[in-house]
Amino acid sequence: MAQLSPLLKQATPVVVDHGEGVYLYDVDGKRHLDFTAGIGVTSTGHCHPHVVRAAQEQIGKLVHGQYTTVMHQPLLELTKRLGDVLPSGLDSLFYANSGSEAVEAALRLARQATKRPNVVVMQGGFHGRTVAAATMTTSGTRFSAGIGPLMAGVHVTPFPYAYHYGWDEQTATKFALRELDYLFQTVSAPNETAAIFVEPVLGEGGYVPANTEFMAGLRERADRHGILLVLDEIQTGFGRTGKFWGHDHFDVSPDIVLIAKGLASGFPLSGIAASQELMAKALPGSQGGTYGGNAVSCAAAIATLEVIQQENLVENAAERGRQLLEGARVIADKTPAIGEVRGLGLLVGSEFTTADGEPDAATAAAAQQTAAKNGLLLLTCGPYMNVVRMVPPLIVNAEQVDDALRIWGDVVASVTGS
Repeated sequence: MAQLSPLLKQATPVVVDHGEGVYLYDVDGKRHLDFTAGIGVTSTGHCHPHVVRAAQEQIGKLVHGQYTTVMHQPLLELTKRLGDVLPSGLDSLFYANSGSEAVEAALRLARQATKRPNVVVMQGGFHGRTVAAATMTTSGTRFSAGIGPLMAGVHVTPFPYAYHYGWDEQTATKFALRELDYLFQTVSAPNETAAIFVEPVLGEGGYVPANTEFMAGLRERADRHGILLVLDEIQTGFGRTGKFWGHDHFDVSPDIVLIAKGLASGFPLSGIAASQELMAKALPGSQGGTYGGNAVSCAAAIATLEVIQQENLVENAAERGRQLLEGARVIADKTPAIGEVRGLGLLVGSEFTTADGEPDAATAAAAQQTAAKNGLLLLTCGPYMNVVRMVPPLIVNAEQVDDALRIWGDVVASVTGS
C-alpha cells in the first residue's frame, strides 16, 4: 500500500472532510477555526460560492488550454482584470503554478534583462523550495540543507528585524541599509547586481513587517545603481495586509512583483508582473510551462478578485487585522513568554522567548498544538520556529476573531502557566 512521504511533517492531526468559510470540518464532524488559510491561500475562505461556481462552469468548458499553444478567455480576462490592480507601470504578466516558479521566473528575467549575474536577498526571507528559490531562502536552513552545492550569485543582507537585534526600528533600519552598502563594496559590486528581492513582510521568517524608511532606502539604491527591485507579494498580496499590496504600506514602487497564494482562493496559480519594456529585455522563449495560466485557475482568480472587491475584503482585512493584533497583544501582556506580537492586516505573529530572551520553540509548538486540540488551527514560523502565526481568510468577521482570541488566550495561559 502506498503512503505519503515520511518527510512531510503535519502541523495538525486534522483530517478534513470539508471546508466552509473560515471553518474546516474533520471526518468526525468537529469544526475548526482555520487561522492558517492554507498558508494564506484561501483568501475568500473555503469554498466561497462565487469562486466555486466560476470553477464549476469553467470545468465544463475547458480544463486545460496550454497557453503557449492556444489562448483562452479566462487567461485574457484575468490579465485585463489584474491590469486594474497592479502597481503603476507593471503591465505585462507571466503565469506559472507556484510561488517558487514565480521567483525563478523573476530571477531569470532580472539576470537576462540586466545582463548581471548576482542577486541580493534578505536575511530571514522565504522564496521557495526549488533549487534557485531555496538558495534565495534564508528563513531556515531546513529549506536548503542537504541539497548543495546551491546556486551561485546569491548574497544576503540584513532585514530590519528590530526585536531580533534588540534595537528600536530606526536603529535596525539604519544598520540594515548600511550593511547593504557594505555588501555592494565587499561582496557584489552594484554593476554585477541584477536585483534585490524583498518581502514587504517576512513570512516564514517570522511575520516581520518592513518599514517606509527601509523600503525607500532599497528603492533609492536600486535606482542609483540600475538594480531591479523585486517585491515578493506571494503571501502579502491581494488584500492580506489590509491594503491591496503589502508594499502599499511603505510608498514604494517595484520593478517586478511576484504573485501567488491568495490570487485564486486555493487553485494553483502564480505569476510575475513587470513593465512591457522590462519583459522585452529578456530572451524570447525564456518563459513558458505546461500548466501556467490554467483555465480553471484563471476563472477562480477572476472570481476571487470580484469577491475581494464586492465584499470589501481589503478593508475587512485592515479592520479585523487591527482587532486581531490588539487582542493578541493584550494576551501577550499577561505573560513574559511572548516577547513580541507584530504584523500587518491579517498577518499576526506572536514570538515566544525564554526568560533570558532566547527563542523558545518548545513553548510555541506546545501552544500551536494545544490550540489545534481546542479547535483553532495555527502554524509556527521563524528561523527558530518560535513564532505562532495567525493568517485567517480575508472574510473573517469580528465574532470569529473574538472566538480565536478567546481560545488563544486560554491556550497561552495553559502552556505558560500565566
